[in-house]
Amino acid sequence: MSPAARRTRVLVPLLLLALWLVAGGALGPFAGRLGEVATNDQAAFLPRSAESTAVIAEQKAFRQQETLPVIVVWTGPAVADRKADADRVLGTLKSVAGVAGQVSPAIPSEDREALEGVVPLRPDLGDALPGTLDRIRSAAEHVSGATVQLAGPAATQADLSDAFAGIDGLLLAVALAVVLLILLLVYRSVLLPLVIILGAVFALGTACAVVYALADHDVVRVDGQVQGILSILVIGAATDYALLLTARCREELARGADRFTAARAALRRSWAAIVASAATVALGLLALLLSDLTNNRALGPVGAIGIACAVLTSLTFLPAALALLGRAAYWPARPRPADERPEGVWHRIAALVDRAPRKVWALTLVVLLAGAAFAPALTSRGVPLDETFVDDAPSVAAQQALSRHFPAGSGNPAVIVADADRLTDVVRAARDTEGVASAAAVSASGRPGADPLVVDGRVRVDVTLTAAPDSDTAKKTVARLRTALHEVPAADALVGGYTAQQYDTLRTAEHDRTLIVPVVLAIILFILVVLLRSLLLPVLLVATVALNFLTTLGVSALVFRHVFGFTGTDPSVPLYGFVFLVALGVDYNIFLMSRVREESLRHGPRQGMTRGLVTTGGVITSAGVVLAATFAALGVIPLAFLAQIAFIVAFGVLLDTLVVRSLLVPALVRDIGARVWWPTSVGGTDKT
Repeated sequence: MSPAARRTRVLVPLLLLALWLVAGGALGPFAGRLGEVATNDQAAFLPRSAESTAVIAEQKAFRQQETLPVIVVWTGPAVADRKADADRVLGTLKSVAGVAGQVSPAIPSEDREALEGVVPLRPDLGDALPGTLDRIRSAAEHVSGATVQLAGPAATQADLSDAFAGIDGLLLAVALAVVLLILLLVYRSVLLPLVIILGAVFALGTACAVVYALADHDVVRVDGQVQGILSILVIGAATDYALLLTARCREELARGADRFTAARAALRRSWAAIVASAATVALGLLALLLSDLTNNRALGPVGAIGIACAVLTSLTFLPAALALLGRAAYWPARPRPADERPEGVWHRIAALVDRAPRKVWALTLVVLLAGAAFAPALTSRGVPLDETFVDDAPSVAAQQALSRHFPAGSGNPAVIVADADRLTDVVRAARDTEGVASAAAVSASGRPGADPLVVDGRVRVDVTLTAAPDSDTAKKTVARLRTALHEVPAADALVGGYTAQQYDTLRTAEHDRTLIVPVVLAIILFILVVLLRSLLLPVLLVATVALNFLTTLGVSALVFRHVFGFTGTDPSVPLYGFVFLVALGVDYNIFLMSRVREESLRHGPRQGMTRGLVTTGGVITSAGVVLAATFAALGVIPLAFLAQIAFIVAFGVLLDTLVVRSLLVPALVRDIGARVWWPTSVGGTDKT
């Protein structure tokens, strides 16, 4: 090799490392700044075409300014006797910074043991919201002998912001610490885990910088859920791709290659599988753009950006680091040739699959189908308000107190917007609907019974439901209310509000699953056909990961109800679980079968299956454990939605890694033989 060539193969990795160090220093801080452009206003993530979304747009015309209400709740024996004191307190709240609009008078409950008052706040308070709520609570405590609690949208938003406060720090720290520990145990080396973690951090910083710029220009939306999933997805994916690449580099070093040749060979033999795997996840996420739910569409491009950044660091920074470090990256462990390694668990698993493939896949299939039988038990009609937060949240306790003393729907009315000249008929139809406690038009003065506020020929009617606003009963009432009001001639009535939003979200989520699931499966099938150059095998792989998903749902249904105590799941949970599990499950099958194809071309299909399983068993299992652990880290954020996603993905990935990819797929491929590669051929006979 000429001196110029030797200098080039050193300078190129050095240049790549220098570029990433500069980029990491510049972009890394954005990993902690996404909260600046994130919104936790759930109204911003409603279905685009839903009736409740249209009501939000029309409601704005009935307000002097947009407000975010907080409900002050006083409870105690005969507290209604202190209504005058509560009215005086509510009157003083007009001067509190952040309060906007008319503060309601105190309303006593029928049992005389509670009072409620509605205080409208500016919706743009942001970080100032907790302080404003504290001042309101302090003032409300001047009503003697009463317990004060704050309920309503403003209180819920403050609790959500508090729950998401750990996204930038705690979640990231837990995820990185777990990954580092696993890598140290897997590689038993000092430098390599740190290099892999550094690459994952570079990928996350780059992804967050891109997402920050797009969100700042309103190209994408980000909330706490999307922010948390992005962090976990990038760290997990970047680590998985790194494990595949470093395992191939170790093989090349064990064969005697120098550090530069080993890194180049590892990149050449791994990049196709890594890119194909990333493409399945990225395109699966982009399929969420077909959703009518804004938060689903938000996750699609944000997640795809994260995956692209994970691939970028894995194929540039990591090979450069390996080329410069060589065997030192694995110190104190020493890469050893395959014939010097003792036979381990993967040799025994491969021998079992080779000896009795039909028994292995039949028994595995029975176990998976047994779990899948419970999948219909997973309800996705929404998470009740009292289960939204894993820990006790003040706003939930306040809403429960409100429901005990007032109609269950008090504080979260259904909102009707209709033509003013049909107001009487609209109010009558609403009051006659089963499940409605009361219905009244919003007045211009804000006082009950006054002349209704008419804006552009439209009026607003607030409807209090008898059932809790997040209950299935309330959702059914909204459906009946819409049916009744749509039959009022020339009223052009629309029904919105919190319960209607939940109802519309549920129906939209069901439609999204019907639309997006086949699209994701088609995308993944196409990628597998192109990569593996086969038709039968891709169908087999997609079927196995789909079965893994159903089994995971079945197990989750049992665990959520009988272990965690969840009575329902968020409507988006099954779709998120499907996209992540199917796409990520195919990842591991791509890693396995691309290696099996490579080995089959050299040694024949039978030996190719055995060799592929042995050589990839450890690295893919490690990758699965890392990904499961990173998603499990979402559990540190005390929200039911993220806890449910964390369990489904973590359990599903482990099930796929340890059972589907290790036993079911190899046994099926071994049993079918060379025909599985149809219409191409990988060699009809096995070589010794």
